[in-house]
Amino acid sequence: MTTRECFVIRASSFRLPPSAFPLPPSPSRLMLCRLLHDSVASGAWNMAVDESLLATAAAEGLCTLRFYGWEAPTLSLGYFQEYADRAGHPASGRCPCVRRASGGGAILHEREITYSFSVPASSRWAKKHLALYEAVHAALVEVLAARGFAAALCQETDGGHDRGQSFLCFERRAPGDVLAGKIKIGGSAQRRFNGAVVQHGSILLERSAFAPELPGLNDLGCGEFARNDLLTAWMQILVEKLALELQSDSLSLAEKRRAAQLVEEKYGSEDWNRLRGRKTIKI
Repeated sequence: MTTRECFVIRASSFRLPPSAFPLPPSPSRLMLCRLLHDSVASGAWNMAVDESLLATAAAEGLCTLRFYGWEAPTLSLGYFQEYADRAGHPASGRCPCVRRASGGGAILHEREITYSFSVPASSRWAKKHLALYEAVHAALVEVLAARGFAAALCQETDGGHDRGQSFLCFERRAPGDVLAGKIKIGGSAQRRFNGAVVQHGSILLERSAFAPELPGLNDLGCGEFARNDLLTAWMQILVEKLALELQSDSLSLAEKRRAAQLVEEKYGSEDWNRLRGRKTIKI
């Protein structure tokens, strides 16, 4: 693997040295996977990087597991959601907003663990989308169970497409979601490109003032879960569930340039975030 440049978007207390996240031991003959622990960033940059990593998976056959954060409480809309529906959720009305390339409902990103996992078309995880959801989420259920917290994978869906469903993703239910009783605490969505797949998702840790109807793990009265401890334990189980050999890395220069272009032309534009790129044609 080539040497990568170190790239820091913004200094903050979120960014920790690599030693804060020790790599779990991995047996041989596993799928080599880059591990990225990124600094907090804007919603536009975070979504642009996830798409850039998807392009890398498609073009270069590289697998990447990425953990990242948000520089401000940010609302991400699912690809098919109408921007005007934001008016029905006043608590997040003043938060910056970005549209994801993946579907599903809106997510208020603040007190959570956020990840993405990009795999090439050659990977078995790119071939069965539900199996990837279940493997990633089952790893979280296992970690929580080891800490005395009962969670399970959702087996049913609330039906239909985005239209007519709840605005917020964590008020919806789909097979493979992570539930604590009837409360959703973990969910993911996918996007495909040339056979490659990026799956990104969130684990809610605490209630946000900008989405007060959604409790997180630490609001359910079953103990306190420190973000970095939970992330490290989850990553160790992910290695086993996904059969990975992790190697710490950072974005390549090409990936950074592609992400910057995507911010300018897509995720940072009103045309994308309000209209999904459907520009009004004046005749």
